[in-house]
Amino acid sequence: MTQVWRCVGLRWDDGVPVLGWQGGRRSGLERGKRVAFAVVAEGVRTCVGARGHECPVRAVVPGRSTGARCEECAWLDRAHSVAADTVADDPRPYHVYLAWFGPGMVKVGITAVERGSARLLEQGAVAFSWLGRGPLMAARRAEELLRAALRVPDRIPYADKRAVRAALPPAEERVTELADLHTRAVALDGWPESLERAPFRGVDHGGVFGLDGLPPAAGVVGELVAGGVVSGDVLAAAGPDLHLATGRGVLVLDTRLMTGWELTAAARDEVTVPVRELGGSGVQDGLF
Repeated sequence: MTQVWRCVGLRWDDGVPVLGWQGGRRSGLERGKRVAFAVVAEGVRTCVGARGHECPVRAVVPGRSTGARCEECAWLDRAHSVAADTVADDPRPYHVYLAWFGPGMVKVGITAVERGSARLLEQGAVAFSWLGRGPLMAARRAEELLRAALRVPDRIPYADKRAVRAALPPAEERVTELADLHTRAVALDGWPESLERAPFRGVDHGGVFGLDGLPPAAGVVGELVAGGVVSGDVLAAAGPDLHLATGRGVLVLDTRLMTGWELTAAARDEVTVPVRELGGSGVQDGLF
């Protein structure tokens, strides 16, 4: 009988990207590792649930959704999220950070101190530095201050991050841009009194992600489909993205598209899912 696994997402564990599978199995995705899987031929993608609970109706969700949740579960997950500003009384201390993704692409964000730098790895931050530490609402006010005074966004689209990964400046330039913005940020008037400023200490993830010498991507996997196959060697991993060397060139696979599908080992070495071509004539929505 063919072994079938249900993906529950990618996590970063001590600087290594790891795919999780329902039931507790884990698969490390070190550079050079072969990734080869097929979607069950008659399968459908079902909601992954919320807050550790399964979707009560196992609702079918679209293949292009990176959240892999139905409307009800997405609402429940968001309603208890710090990102949605619905947990104002969270007593944990928070870090405010600056994250660098490419030239001119720096965002401000917050993460619980207890999580360390995991949030930065999950977002694919090429470099980062802490800005401050303090209560949740003070961290939120610092975010708003940077957005208003320095026009630093709190979100950068993944498409923009992917577009520059193969042509990044040297680490020294990345850290210098971060340092300049850090200096301007901590000098702002209106800095929350309960938020302790952090000295600049630039951390670069280029080596962790495997970005040195990364070739440009030829395309991005748009979605998985029943019976579809993805096969390639891991060249780099940044955030949820895998850059794979395939027979069709370098393709980027957002592993969030894998959640909710039942997958099995691929018997063929090919890519037969919809791919959005990059740098060519536009978008290819059909199968290869």
